[in-house]
Amino acid sequence: MTPVSQESVAPESDAPTSGALKTGALDAVPPSAGSGGVAAVRALCWPDIPAVAAAEAELFPDDAWSPASWWGELAARPRRDYVIAVDPGGALLGYAGADHGGEVSDLMTIAVTSAARGRGLGRLLLAEIEHRARARGAAALLLEVRADNAAALELYRSSGFDVLSTRRRYYQPGDVDAVVMRKLLADKGGDAT
Repeated sequence: MTPVSQESVAPESDAPTSGALKTGALDAVPPSAGSGGVAAVRALCWPDIPAVAAAEAELFPDDAWSPASWWGELAARPRRDYVIAVDPGGALLGYAGADHGGEVSDLMTIAVTSAARGRGLGRLLLAEIEHRARARGAAALLLEVRADNAAALELYRSSGFDVLSTRRRYYQPGDVDAVVMRKLLADKGGDAT
């Protein structure tokens, strides 16, 4: 696996971080935190694109985002917001991102590399995206997930997402339905639900 850049990236002022998960220099997250040996969850930066694009091609062979797509996503900051999880040696373990469009943030992608699955990294990345959405004032987080992805559906259900609708034959090739889900992030008083 290609190591990702370990350059320090200054935190974006509009993307506060939570607890031990800090955007910026590789800050340790103790393995006892349930992170599966993650050295850091931090902002995706330009030098990380080759590793993320390679993982994307492996994980989503039919509809992987190209390196050019990733460049476009990073160019759309601060509205677009991506994080990666890396191990202590700097190897990519997973990534996630959102589009923060006001009251609603959309989960654009979330993935854990094959070798890092089963260690709670999807839940860790999702929690960081939820935190960032709340910090930007979103009342809800929306997502679409393949109807045949049982592990992802369980992650989202167990994280408080509700099914809103189904988009028939959304994912191609294969005519796989997309399940549209939403999690309400805060009530009118600002408390997380």
